[in-house]
Amino acid sequence: MIADDLKEQYYQALLAKDSEYEGLFYVGVKTTGVFCRPTCPARKPKFENCEFYETAQEALLASFRPCQRCRPLSHPNHVSDVVRLLVEAVENNPEKRWKEQDFKDLSIDESTARRQFKKRFGMTFVEYARARRMGLALKNIRSGHTVIDSQLSTGYESSSGFRDAFSRIMGAAPTQVNEGQVLKASWIDTRLGPMMAVADDKQLYLLEFIDRRGLEREVERLRIRTKSAIVPGMTPPIQSIERELEQYFDGTLTAFDTPLFYLGTPFQKRVWEQLSLIPAGETRSYQEIAIALGKPTACRAVAQANGANQLAIVIPCHRVINTSGELGGYGGGITRKNWLLQHEKQGALQ
Repeated sequence: MIADDLKEQYYQALLAKDSEYEGLFYVGVKTTGVFCRPTCPARKPKFENCEFYETAQEALLASFRPCQRCRPLSHPNHVSDVVRLLVEAVENNPEKRWKEQDFKDLSIDESTARRQFKKRFGMTFVEYARARRMGLALKNIRSGHTVIDSQLSTGYESSSGFRDAFSRIMGAAPTQVNEGQVLKASWIDTRLGPMMAVADDKQLYLLEFIDRRGLEREVERLRIRTKSAIVPGMTPPIQSIERELEQYFDGTLTAFDTPLFYLGTPFQKRVWEQLSLIPAGETRSYQEIAIALGKPTACRAVAQANGANQLAIVIPCHRVINTSGELGGYGGGITRKNWLLQHEKQGALQ
């Protein structure tokens, strides 16, 4: 049973299409008989015509049918037919340079492709295809192929154009790639909304909610500090964390085994190690973390290190609260933080 004050909060989130509330509630609309997710683009109903539910099952049992626009029974931002078809086309021919006629041959509107890819991946379809093509070029160069061979295989007649495009996407000139490394970035759907995972073949470097403020700067800092190229793709650590996150949200997993890469100062790493020691279902204050580190006056530094964590959920910075008992801040949003704590507390009681 959802409390009245929470219903008002949920209604405001519905009006704002606030993605922070994804997975926390569903709204049944009495006048249409459908139920929706918080971010549904449809015209918003009046408050008195809304019924709020914690799960889609509750809404179904109340005789509401799923909305055809926001598809509440699928993952948030589920893959549309247009996106799925184009991703498959890119994988079938990753070296292809797309032209207007290619979209017509697939009966796809070019502007629709641009808009849907921007929403799903944070980049247009052309940018996605270019990044995939450049990822292939990078692989060729690192495998011993010459820059000119890689340039021609990806469809660039001009070496300067190839170098400019390569540097813009990868963050390094093609002749410098052997000095750095390649990180792969992938989209993971979760109950609380989509997350971005970045990893190499051995360790997970970043895991954040897609709508986290400043995520682009985080990725850029990661790229610069590791001297890496970051391209779309999948690696064993990403496959591992995707599987473990599904178990976590199902309530069958509380500790993660995916290998992690800690990119931080020695003090930040010590703080993150302390966070990892907090059992699921429990919380600690910034003061308690500082005392555990032997630095009782370092609360502010602990809070800053907590905020610098780039591995959401896995390094449980959401388990740190204010000394007063208030939740404090969280990069993924206070609503998500509260949900995660309640989710873990319920699991600890089972």
